[in-house]
Amino acid sequence: MADWTAHARAALEQGPAALVTILATEGSAPRGPGTRMVVTTGAIAGTIGGGALEHQAMAQARAILALDPGSWRVQDYPLGPLLGQCCGGRVRLMVEHLKGAPEADGLFEVELGERLTRTPLPGEGRGPELTKQLDLGLRRGAIGARGPLPEPGTRFIEPADTARRPLLMFGAGHVGRAIAAKTDGLPLHLAWFDTRPQAAETPGVALGTEDELVATAAAAPTEAAILILTHDHALDYRLTAAALGGSAAFVGLIGSQTKRARFLSRLAKEGVDAARLTCPIGLPGVDGKEPDVIAIAALAQLLALGRPA
Repeated sequence: MADWTAHARAALEQGPAALVTILATEGSAPRGPGTRMVVTTGAIAGTIGGGALEHQAMAQARAILALDPGSWRVQDYPLGPLLGQCCGGRVRLMVEHLKGAPEADGLFEVELGERLTRTPLPGEGRGPELTKQLDLGLRRGAIGARGPLPEPGTRFIEPADTARRPLLMFGAGHVGRAIAAKTDGLPLHLAWFDTRPQAAETPGVALGTEDELVATAAAAPTEAAILILTHDHALDYRLTAAALGGSAAFVGLIGSQTKRARFLSRLAKEGVDAARLTCPIGLPGVDGKEPDVIAIAALAQLLALGRPA
């Protein structure tokens, strides 16, 4: 569930809420470590894969709401006949009665005491830093799917949903807003940038100078996807050249075939290898210039890349 903290805060504004987290899996399982589901007495947000496992987890989550905030349980579930499932895997879940929600998503250290406490790792950022965050979490320990259940006093780095591909998007115009509106629930981790002061009115947009945005594009992690769709062709070009000089898995530029030809000609003259450039963006065969159509075609194209390793 992308940015589970936002779902948790919204639920807590209405009343008590519980959080179900997949700590670890083994073998075939419907979802991976870091998957979360927020549960209240009358609703859920997110999914840990549906079926009997999710039904059982929801029941445990609602039962824990009768206990004090901060109460927690860790439970193992073999995905076999006892649950009426045939996956054959194993899932270790943590269920907690939330006593609050962090201000932003990220990596957290969890301590299982009399009450569960969750502490953000110091200095952890978002966006292009996602890969470093995940590597840090793996180095600093995690909970396995087998062995003794965690006991009071156990401390560990809470798993992040490592299957999400970092998406660096430059531009908060009509198409950018349409794409951002459709990323929730997709295996993407959006970091969104613009240079224009008025873009600050759009939730989720980080403002920066042109040089800052160019540096961000150049430093994108290897598994990242980049979408360039600013208001300024000159800035589009700088971002494109910087992204192609980096190691991002996908570099997409909005524009016509004419824009593509002009950019390719200039990139060639400047010695920039443009073999990785995708322009126009969007899954081939999906026609239409409406922002929503472009957004769906572009997101489908990113999903077709598969999940990062």
